[in-house]
Amino acid sequence: MTVTLPICYQHPDFIIINKPEGLSVHKDDAERGLTDIVARQLNVEQVWLVHRLDKITSGLLILALNKEAAARFYHLFEQHKIWKTYWALSDKKPKKKQGRIVGDMEKSRNGAWKLCYSKENPAITQFTSHSLEPPLRHFILQPKTGKTHQLRVAMKSLGSPILGDKLYAGTAADRGYLHAYQLEFEYENELICVQAMPTSGHFWQKIS
Repeated sequence: MTVTLPICYQHPDFIIINKPEGLSVHKDDAERGLTDIVARQLNVEQVWLVHRLDKITSGLLILALNKEAAARFYHLFEQHKIWKTYWALSDKKPKKKQGRIVGDMEKSRNGAWKLCYSKENPAITQFTSHSLEPPLRHFILQPKTGKTHQLRVAMKSLGSPILGDKLYAGTAADRGYLHAYQLEFEYENELICVQAMPTSGHFWQKIS
């Protein structure tokens, strides 16, 4: 089966796709990884993955089309010059409705992570939330750092694990309700801002 991934923005040096939920950025057990799929779709030899989204997360993902662009994006991410906004849904009431979640992260069990009270090299997430319809709540998350599972751990620490996120005790659903909604950054003195709506998931329809 041929997979065609939606392209939200195309530049001579890079593209931004809207990654479907359930597709790994790594090969996993699949015959072809995401970069192979994109390279074949664009009819080019290679594309470069410059950041990652978890398998359960859908949304905007940048892929560089040459080595120089890949190096430039690594620097932009390193310097926190790419601003990301995610959407998440939870059916559990949070300890607070908005604010910052700050703490070091350490490995837990079964491939999960946990948030600690220490703040030596902390994960930092800014968030706001509002009620959609009881008990469903919409969270707007802006990570200030880029740690593994950062947003999923932050949501669990609030007492509001992401709907469908089994690893972090989220209520069972048709998918994990975490979506990379917006990317904003400057590239060659041009400000680029891209948004993409989720393309799957029954509960996203509650957001008007």
